[in-house]
Amino acid sequence: MKVVIIGLGSIAKKHIAAIRQIKPDAIIIALRSNASADEIPSVENIYSIDDIKSIHPDFIIISNPTMLHGETIEKLIQFNIPLFIEKPALHDLQQEEHISTLLKANNIKTYIACNLRFLDCLVYVKNHLAEKQAALNEVNVYSGSHLPDWRPGTDFRKGYSANKNMGGGAHLDLIHELDYVYWIFGKPLQVSSILRNKSTLKIDAIDYANYTCVYERFVVGIVLNYYRKDYKRTLELVFSDETWLVDLPENKITRADGTVIFKSEQKMIQTYLNQMTYFFDFLNSGSAISMNDFTQGIDVLKICLNNDIKR
Repeated sequence: MKVVIIGLGSIAKKHIAAIRQIKPDAIIIALRSNASADEIPSVENIYSIDDIKSIHPDFIIISNPTMLHGETIEKLIQFNIPLFIEKPALHDLQQEEHISTLLKANNIKTYIACNLRFLDCLVYVKNHLAEKQAALNEVNVYSGSHLPDWRPGTDFRKGYSANKNMGGGAHLDLIHELDYVYWIFGKPLQVSSILRNKSTLKIDAIDYANYTCVYERFVVGIVLNYYRKDYKRTLELVFSDETWLVDLPENKITRADGTVIFKSEQKMIQTYLNQMTYFFDFLNSGSAISMNDFTQGIDVLKICLNNDIKR
């Protein structure tokens, strides 16, 4: 197996580790911006996208800065190779129709990497929601963390997350929450949002996002931020007879009285392995459409940017 990676940051290294666990003998090639880039053990380097033609990889991972996804995908169309695209699919919708048309015309398989779809507690919710006889009245989603703590030893204000023109922002970085809401509940009937960057972080990218997603029988409220020092990531489901509190970092679901409904020992890092295992199985299945293809990724991006989505 051969895999080409475009964008060799921290997330790409997690994908590499997952590939190594599944296929220890996989040949991994990284497209680097220049010859002085740091060497990564057991990863070969190339310096031109044209070199991909002679490599014949089984798939390509796109994990470069979000603002470059559109032009990168467009350049890769010519190779007719499956694309594993780190979320979000794009950073805006300007190229969406053009790229969608190219992908469909060339029958290119795509998968938008959203590893929370493989977190056991969320899988439990998705699988058991239909069994719940009581009505669901309300859903609350929260993800708050401290951007300066994300990458120790670096100036957070210089990273892409803090800069709007680099495709940063809490709404895009934390699109995982919007994705799993879409995955579990489907497309909302209506979306409204508040996007701000007025916190003490003093960055130009969005640092607070608040979404209201309206469904036929209930409403989902979603809050995302970059400035919370005490990390919190939760999903609350308010049924007519009880409330479920899903603690994502703990991979646990409890009732309001503390009774444990579900608990998993799976760590967040393992979701990257589960995700890559799924992707390998998808490639071998002969199926044309993945569980989260480019079209679905754009649906989630439209929610993220509060743009109309087609039902």
